[in-house]
Amino acid sequence: MDMTSKLTAAAERLFDRHGYMATGMDRLTQAAGMSSRTLYKHAGSKAELMARVLTERDRRFMARLEVRTVDALFAALEDWVRVEGARGCLFLRSRAETGGDTPEIAEAVAAHKTAFHQRVTEVVSADLGHDDPGLAEQVLVLFEGATHAAVYRGAEAVSAARAAAGILMERART
Repeated sequence: MDMTSKLTAAAERLFDRHGYMATGMDRLTQAAGMSSRTLYKHAGSKAELMARVLTERDRRFMARLEVRTVDALFAALEDWVRVEGARGCLFLRSRAETGGDTPEIAEAVAAHKTAFHQRVTEVVSADLGHDDPGLAEQVLVLFEGATHAAVYRGAEAVSAARAAAGILMERART
């Protein structure tokens, strides 16, 4: 693992657990096992590092959503929660912490949420056999809600949303 990848992985763990604002550069240098000079050389600013973390997380998360059914979409979220943990959406948490005022972070969040919306729309269309933007929006809201409800309700929240999405899909087919 190269220095930049090591730093990005360490930063993701810290930002995910403690948040963007509470994670100082001193904590990042310690977790990455590098000097502050080396950290700044590889990371640039803290905002640039967070944007890199979000870009990497987007890559991993969207790869899991390469599915063809709504049920598989929620199965992927169940797996994500099991493997990555249930702390809510890092994209929305980081945007909330910065108020959308940090351009690097706001841009990374917007890019992810646009791609995520497109992916959900594609999955609903593939599963249903035709476009249904309203249903895609409902599935997206269930997915996002389950992501956050899992913080305090556990994986059961995702299972409940998966069942609700199944009902919506079945109704849309009849």
